[in-house]
Amino acid sequence: MKLYSTNGVSPEVGLEEAIFLGLPSDNGLFMPKEFKALPQNFWDTISTLSFQEIAFEVANALIGEDIAEEELKNLINEAINFDAPVVEIEENTYCLELFHGPSMAFKDFGARFMASLMSYFLKKNDRQINILVATSGDTGGAVAQGFFKTPNINVTILYPKGKVSEIQEKQLTTLGHNVKALEIDGTFDDCQSLVKSAFLDQDLRSKFSLASANSINISRLIPQAFYYVYAYSKLQHLGLPIIFSVPSGNFGNLSAGLIALKLGMPVAKFIAATNINKVVPTYLETEKFTPISPSLSTISNAMDVGNPSNFPRMKALLDNDFSKFRDKVFGAYYTDEQTEFCMKEVYQKSNYVMCPHTAIAYLGLKEYREKFGSDTIGVFLSTAHFAKFLPDVERVIGVKLDIPERLSDLLSKEKAALEMKVDYIEFKKYLEKELV
Repeated sequence: MKLYSTNGVSPEVGLEEAIFLGLPSDNGLFMPKEFKALPQNFWDTISTLSFQEIAFEVANALIGEDIAEEELKNLINEAINFDAPVVEIEENTYCLELFHGPSMAFKDFGARFMASLMSYFLKKNDRQINILVATSGDTGGAVAQGFFKTPNINVTILYPKGKVSEIQEKQLTTLGHNVKALEIDGTFDDCQSLVKSAFLDQDLRSKFSLASANSINISRLIPQAFYYVYAYSKLQHLGLPIIFSVPSGNFGNLSAGLIALKLGMPVAKFIAATNINKVVPTYLETEKFTPISPSLSTISNAMDVGNPSNFPRMKALLDNDFSKFRDKVFGAYYTDEQTEFCMKEVYQKSNYVMCPHTAIAYLGLKEYREKFGSDTIGVFLSTAHFAKFLPDVERVIGVKLDIPERLSDLLSKEKAALEMKVDYIEFKKYLEKELV
């Protein structure tokens, strides 16, 4: 697999180099140079395949040149050992539940696959690496779980103070061992900026091996394409066009859907559903990309991103053609009031409990169908278990809810995080002291 930078200055690299670099030196994002569409026979017989078999075929089409077939199968079976069920909520309306992994968020797919992939390459030599990652909520917990006690890997997670839920915070601050957490007095974008600055700091890079576990790392996106194709396998027999509504913050998830499209998956439309941090919906209306700084705080905190990092990838996957972008992606955004009304209405109507992010995806699907007709199979993505946002969910729907034991146990654990201001000099001093 050859990868190029979206900024077009850095030289092409192979998969292993891209994974451990995280970012190209020109501050772009790594992208596959070409995509090999899966054969028609795969799509015709896809309903007979298991999730792991589908994941293998997708991964093999993308990175099969770099990893032997049996090794790739073992890697996938180790990393993707939980389901992504497609649940019918209403007629022709389905929820793709992505919260059945260890941290109960969709980012388990990316974090576990990435940890296994890095471990595979690290076996070639006795080297150590340092993972730096910024999180607006679920990434931190997934990365913490995915890399916990992985040999030769040190993990530092940055998260915005007061802007993640209690359970999310406990997931990334209670493990210890090789996982350290920094509580940044700022926004997610501030956390992301600190991480990016570290990767571009040649002095730091000369001393330490740094790698990213955010969706800026290409290895995070590869396994996220798996569940789009898996959902298609469960629904294509219904014979209607399929649309996916994606709750979006940094837009890695929707970029992964576009990768599945590049591999030949039939998709009528993707819906970029956001909260009031509506950068991409605004772009689709105006063709102007205008970041929001600072990002605005909402009930759907994991999507509080004012400058989505994966936007250049989305453009590249759509050939940097605005007309193609608008043809394939519909943008919509919603306020907290609309989100809460939706959560309550769906619970009363269907007895289905949604987190705020899931509700935004549902709203995007509903709006699209109201505007363009409902003769489709609609799939809205649920990116996290509602229990991770329990106080808001219970307040909104007015019901006391049971939560999974693995989450409730976290609440009694002691948080361990170092508070830090948005100051790169201070951050760099910390890294120079703590990195391996």
